[in-house]
Amino acid sequence: MSQFLKKPCLVFCLTLFYFFQLYGQLPQEKTSDNIISAQLFVTGDQQSLPVYTLNSDIKLELEFDDLDGGIKNYYYTFVLCDYLWQPSRLSAFDYIKGFTQNRITTYRYSNIAFARYTHYQAFLPDRNIMPSRSGNYLLKVFLDGDTSKTVFTKPFMVLDPKVAVSAQVLQPFTPQLFNTHQRIKFTANVKELNSFSAPQQIKAVILKNNRWDIAQKDISPTFLRGNILEYNQEQIGVFPGGKEWRWLDLRSFRLQSDRVESGTYGPEKREFVLKKDIDKSSDRYVYFPDYNGAYNITTYESINPLWQGDYATIQFRLGKTDGNPYSREDVYLIGGFSGYMLNDKWKMNYDPESGEYRLNALMKQGYYNYAYVALGQNQDKLRRPLEGDYWETENSYTILLYYKSFTDRNDQLIGMSTINSRTDKPGFSF
Repeated sequence: MSQFLKKPCLVFCLTLFYFFQLYGQLPQEKTSDNIISAQLFVTGDQQSLPVYTLNSDIKLELEFDDLDGGIKNYYYTFVLCDYLWQPSRLSAFDYIKGFTQNRITTYRYSNIAFARYTHYQAFLPDRNIMPSRSGNYLLKVFLDGDTSKTVFTKPFMVLDPKVAVSAQVLQPFTPQLFNTHQRIKFTANVKELNSFSAPQQIKAVILKNNRWDIAQKDISPTFLRGNILEYNQEQIGVFPGGKEWRWLDLRSFRLQSDRVESGTYGPEKREFVLKKDIDKSSDRYVYFPDYNGAYNITTYESINPLWQGDYATIQFRLGKTDGNPYSREDVYLIGGFSGYMLNDKWKMNYDPESGEYRLNALMKQGYYNYAYVALGQNQDKLRRPLEGDYWETENSYTILLYYKSFTDRNDQLIGMSTINSRTDKPGFSF
């Protein structure tokens, strides 16, 4: 092979290696079919990233429904992971203070709602089981005190703030990305860390809208200025702007929102068909408030939606103007309610008679954000959002800093900062 051909191949391979190193995978969330509406968040804020500050009064709230009903013996435990979400080799006694598992004793049977389910609730950490180290954790919920009977998992983090982080959202200089992407520039003050090799021992991670599936990892500092680590590379921290998320208001099944085309609500049947969505890639950007992909379990007509909210089957519909399916691409519905997972459960089916993609999903009363993604059927599995990208879009970014000294056996979470791409939030198109 000539040198002329070898160089492009080498560049291509390095680019692929860089891409797969940069973008991490979502922490694997296992969920049994009978478990639905499982949430883990900072108490009082369902849209929050679940972060507990070590030795603080902050509480994380765990909520989930069991469609089987009745009473089951649910327990939970924590698994410490590194910053790439690989389980630690440490013993549970090295990072858990108290018992290594705890039973969930707070539950309520559904009432008012037609659907029958049992709602379970827990607040973390509990005095019987507390994390003693900072870092990434996987919450495992299982049956009968047997961890092999895991029914679902949820990621959360424990922060031990030692580093101050400040960030800024900029418009990229690259001409091809100038109007469609957003770039994150940030600094970290490591004065209190007392480290001789901070640039090599600190790992930075950037989350967009609290999503681990599109997180950027292994970000190295541009340079060290005194006690300040500066992260200011043009090709790092660049994210597609996207658009404001599509919305669905299910806070009332009796008073249907304007997104609902038709529906039936009663003791025996609760089904709603949504108005058809279209590919928004070519539409202009318009600002409106959203949850950045998250959702909120709430109702208009009950006191406590957690165990009084009802369930219904919701039919999502997506169509193209020409009525044809996407060539060599599968279409998925994504959002916080799906964990942003691209699996068979959230894969839409194409109906040739109507020229639409359709998906039926069982959903609880609340307010939801959602979007559509096309995934290539080829080996490369390229992901293509069907929303379009604009620099002006409002997004939330979180910078996480992990530290592992030469004597540490796991990554510590020592710094965190959240910044929004917009503060003006206008109500008009650009």
